[in-house]
Parts: sequence; C-alpha cells; structure tokens
Amino acid sequence: MALKIRLRQQGRANRHSYRVVVTDSRSPRDGRYVEALGWYNPLEAEMEKHLHLKGDRVQHWLNLGAVLTERAEALVAKAIPTLIQARKEKDLALKAKKAAARKARKVSA
Repeated sequence: MALKIRLRQQGRANRHSYRVVVTDSRSPRDGRYVEALGWYNPLEAEMEKHLHLKGDRVQHWLNLGAVLTERAEALVAKAIPTLIQARKEKDLALKAKKAAARKARKVSA
C-alpha cells in the first residue's frame, strides 16, 4: 500500500477547509484515510486558526515511507520547517553516498 500525506477537502461550498491526512494513494480525495495529522483553513487570518499539524506524527509517517504531495509539503514547510530541512539534508547525504559508490566502482573497473 502506497501511502501519501495529502489534503482532504472539508467544509461547505465556497468555505473550504482541509484536513492533512495519511491515506492510500489509490483512495479518492475525500475518501477514507488512515490518520488525520492536522488541518488547514485558508480563510482564517490568525496563524493559530490557519494551520495546525502534529509534527511527531508527520515524522512518524515519513519514516514509514509515506510521500508528501506538493501542497502538503508546502504546508509542512510553513508549520515545521526543521522537518523539511532535515529531510532535504538526509536526501542530499544519500545522493552523495550513491555518487561516491558509483565513482569507486568506476575507478576500480
């Protein structure tokens, strides 16, 4: 099962709010989800009412292999910038390690 962290639309017509949820990538946008991680209300001016995320649960699901959608990643970056920075550093370190392994194989061959 491929997991995604994405937005689930809530609210009434012309007054949408969203839940940030972990869901199977094959399920519909407003369908069943595994866990709610927070909410996003674009119509509120105050930051406390605008966006709320559970950082520890987001980290947990990312460690289990869930993938952030573009919009969810932007919201996580806004609410928990250290989480996104740590993910980017981890990805860069992995890419550097793979490049070094390729270079070592190329030299030895």
